[in-house]
Amino acid sequence: MIAPAFAAPGRFWRGNLHAHSTLSDGALPPGEVCRRYAAEGYDFLALTDHFIGRFGYPIADTKPFRSNTFTTLLGAEIHSGAMTNGELWHILAVGLPADFAPGDAPGFVPVPGQETGPGIAARARAAGAFVAIAHPQWSGLTLEDARSLEAAHAVEVYNHGCFAGADRADGFHMLDLLLSEGRDLSAVATDDSHFTEPDHFGGWVMVKAEENSPEALLAALKRGEHYSTQGPELRGIDVGSASIRVECSAAVSVIVQGAGSAARAVHGESMTRAEIPLGRLETSPWLRVTVVDRAGKRAWSNPMRRAA
Repeated sequence: MIAPAFAAPGRFWRGNLHAHSTLSDGALPPGEVCRRYAAEGYDFLALTDHFIGRFGYPIADTKPFRSNTFTTLLGAEIHSGAMTNGELWHILAVGLPADFAPGDAPGFVPVPGQETGPGIAARARAAGAFVAIAHPQWSGLTLEDARSLEAAHAVEVYNHGCFAGADRADGFHMLDLLLSEGRDLSAVATDDSHFTEPDHFGGWVMVKAEENSPEALLAALKRGEHYSTQGPELRGIDVGSASIRVECSAAVSVIVQGAGSAARAVHGESMTRAEIPLGRLETSPWLRVTVVDRAGKRAWSNPMRRAA
């Protein structure tokens, strides 16, 4: 079985799905945020300002900043309702329509009677958005919280801003638990950039599509035809009955993870191909791959669910 991102037609496009501007709590105006991502070699950006009343419920119109080599997806970080810890939900919604209806979320503190997080997430997905559980470690998200967000397409597994500002970047534990309960979810790495600290150009997605258009990119995200990275490249993944074959840029470690504690790794020098025996991973209903380069930077595949 060839992983979907490598079986799909087209080429890979580099993009960041989580960024903020002066329309909410970012330091730079939308046009400058877009300019910087384009200048750094990104193919696309979703500017996702905080969708709360304090900022006028913004969905940034980034269409004027598109070019023949750079595009944008409309989106927002949507908020409503309280998580188990009493704090406000943070949910990433990429591909929102510009007229997406606000809830009653005046600020960063939940208020009585407002729409729930799962409720606003379901509305966003129904409106056509790609929905991700944002920074679960940073938020203090519980497994019960995550289970309730049934509209999610993905989990934000690496958030560079949460790494830089809180050392709470991780979402893999939450993803793995949900996968083992039977959820079909993909993984995304993002910046969550505000340009107020070194929170930018640190994690991104590589999306496989036939063209760099908002429509093609959004459809590919929803199909799981992408991988996430801090720099290393994934070039092919083929899951066999007894082993998994991985092609990548030069790596020192290639690791396969599965349900529970199941994992296998190979280590070497400047590896661009690796074949990892599955062993006890053969009974795992899902697998995912991590590649680590000499600098310690990582690339992560989407989970691959195996036939029963």
